[in-house]
Amino acid sequence: MPKRENDSFSIQDLMKSFIEENNLSKGMQKIKVEETWMQMMGPGVATHTTSVKLQNKTLIIQLSSSVLREELSYGKDKIIKMMNEEMGDEVIQKLMLV
Repeated sequence: MPKRENDSFSIQDLMKSFIEENNLSKGMQKIKVEETWMQMMGPGVATHTTSVKLQNKTLIIQLSSSVLREELSYGKDKIIKMMNEEMGDEVIQKLMLV
């Protein structure tokens, strides 16, 4: 019986290679963007957020409050910068609040 090699890999490395091999990085980014939005904006904004989508480097946020939409529109550049820093890559280039 052949002897088994004792190579050990971390789960993080295995998941990373699985995601790359199966071209799942864009889908994972979409999930992470939604989680990051809810975490960064807090429960006040999260309760008024009805939808978070990432399409072609454009983050589309659907809000149920027109007042909140107007307030957030003043800080679009700052939101994009903070989200990209949190994601660790320049995933978002444009922010649309609808």
